[in-house]
Amino acid sequence: MLTRRSALALPALLAARPAAAQELRQAWHDPARGRTLPVLLRLPEGEGAAPLVIVSHGLGGTREGLAYLGQALAAAGFIALHVQHPGTDESLWRGAADPRLALAAAANNPQGALERLRDAAFLLDTLPGQPALAGRVDMARLGMAGHSYGAWLVQHMLGQRLPGGDRGLALPEPRLSAGIALSPIPPEGMPPRLAFARVRAPLLSVTGTQDHSWIGGVRAESRRIPFDALPGPALLAVLEGATHASFAAQPALGDPWNDGTYQPRIAGLAVAFLRALWQGDTAAGTFLRDGAHGLLAEGDRLETRDWS
Repeated sequence: MLTRRSALALPALLAARPAAAQELRQAWHDPARGRTLPVLLRLPEGEGAAPLVIVSHGLGGTREGLAYLGQALAAAGFIALHVQHPGTDESLWRGAADPRLALAAAANNPQGALERLRDAAFLLDTLPGQPALAGRVDMARLGMAGHSYGAWLVQHMLGQRLPGGDRGLALPEPRLSAGIALSPIPPEGMPPRLAFARVRAPLLSVTGTQDHSWIGGVRAESRRIPFDALPGPALLAVLEGATHASFAAQPALGDPWNDGTYQPRIAGLAVAFLRALWQGDTAAGTFLRDGAHGLLAEGDRLETRDWS
């Protein structure tokens, strides 16, 4: 039921806001690995420290992807740090004789997965020393968001167990207090409850009724498995008709990978989630607990657990 309180919260969540005051495209170098990460910073207007969300693209994507999410976060007062992961980015398919084969091979390359995890750790380690972010980051409020392979990264950085152990990484990452997984990935190699047993940070999962992936044969129905297995606060939105491509916003891939149909709903959920969590916005929390009526469309559904 749409309560008066959640109805009042809706205009504030969806109101038109000024664009991010600044966008910076940079290359951050990790000397320990000899690895350079292209990044895109979206900085909110104003000065002072703000919460920051690392945004990770899916397989074959770039830092330009998920722009709708980064723009909404910056407009709401959060810093969005989009990272591009060399080796699992657009280099897989540009000029490839068989892009699908290259993507499938990369999806099953454990070294690529490990480098993504190390990318996230490197970003967190170097945030305080980045000149562009001097005095701008609230290190007590850090989160991650990602689509598909990016969602896999979010889940594991929050503490999902890796088959075979954590490879020397300090997981769960204690500096992260929130996660947003678009097209969440069910675990492999162990029972879901064991895989997610140590995840404590709240996680918002967003998927679609047609969110199938030909890589790995993941079906839309299985994308709720992380939500069902998580021991801590969790939210799950299922958007009617949304496909795996609906979340990506990768212009270089063309339609349907840049379909704007669902983007306002995804961005609205993300902003409400982080406002409730990091800013103590009780109206935003109630709005989500009541089902995000007025934001979600007919056929969409939102479930919450241990969410207040």
